[in-house]
Amino acid sequence: MAIPVIDFSKLEGEDRAKTLAQIATCCEEWGFFQLINHGISEELLESVKNVASECYKTEREPGFKNSKVVKLVNELKGDERVENEDWEDVFLLSDDNHNDWPANTPGFEETMKEYRVELKKLAIKVMEVMDENLGLPKGYLNKAFNGGEHKDEAFFGTKVSHYPPCPHPDKVNGLRAHTDAGGVILLYQDDEVNGLQILKDGVWIDVQPLKNAIVINTGDQIEILSNGKYKSVWHRVLAMPDGNRRSIASFYNPSYKASIEPAALEKEEEEVEDFEAKYPKILFGDYMSVYAEQKFLPKEPRFQAAVKVIR
Repeated sequence: MAIPVIDFSKLEGEDRAKTLAQIATCCEEWGFFQLINHGISEELLESVKNVASECYKTEREPGFKNSKVVKLVNELKGDERVENEDWEDVFLLSDDNHNDWPANTPGFEETMKEYRVELKKLAIKVMEVMDENLGLPKGYLNKAFNGGEHKDEAFFGTKVSHYPPCPHPDKVNGLRAHTDAGGVILLYQDDEVNGLQILKDGVWIDVQPLKNAIVINTGDQIEILSNGKYKSVWHRVLAMPDGNRRSIASFYNPSYKASIEPAALEKEEEEVEDFEAKYPKILFGDYMSVYAEQKFLPKEPRFQAAVKVIR
């Protein structure tokens, strides 16, 4: 079983209706899909791959080799496992932490800045497709994420990860199973090394490597806004014995100040007489406080635990 692949360029032609329907099915039945012909140049993607790999080798690998998880794995005996650590080197890029970006890899800052601009544009386009498929006004989801009309407060972060070869891949997780807290996630994953899996119908299946594709998945806030029509999906990364898996995941998330609730609650009263909200109204900042403690636990209790008085 393979993750669906969507040709995003076909939204502009005579196949628009068919492509919209395909994306709707992906969102409703999979929660994950891969985009090709998404408008980001192969040259830029190749540059991103190169600077990310070089950054790991020159700036990150020495620290990972001396990390807690490496020490725990190397000290395992018999049937022991490492349960609460991940075999992952990771750092975050955002507009707010620019001073902390890696500084010793030539071209890293310029390349990742350009890439993040293009990814943010793509995230908004994907959300507009979701608007259309959900029967919402164009820009509805983006407006909700930004906390209202004419605001620019949504958070856009990029998580750069590497999963080096593991001597005991059966004894530790690359990244433990979880759903994503936020909105729309855009992943540029390794096109050679496997490892990413999603849970579908009770079975873990691989997200197959596909050169120059961007993997899209929906987070918990899209689940709330769609009133459960689109669900966030459990996924994990396996530790692998060979290869150094690259993973660059960008998150277009609500502002911490944004209130998130099922979209139909915003419609005219006469249109929602039979509407039943399956999720409470929350502040995303409150949700993230809960998520930080419960990321790897069942997601449903998080929705209720995040509820506070919203003024």
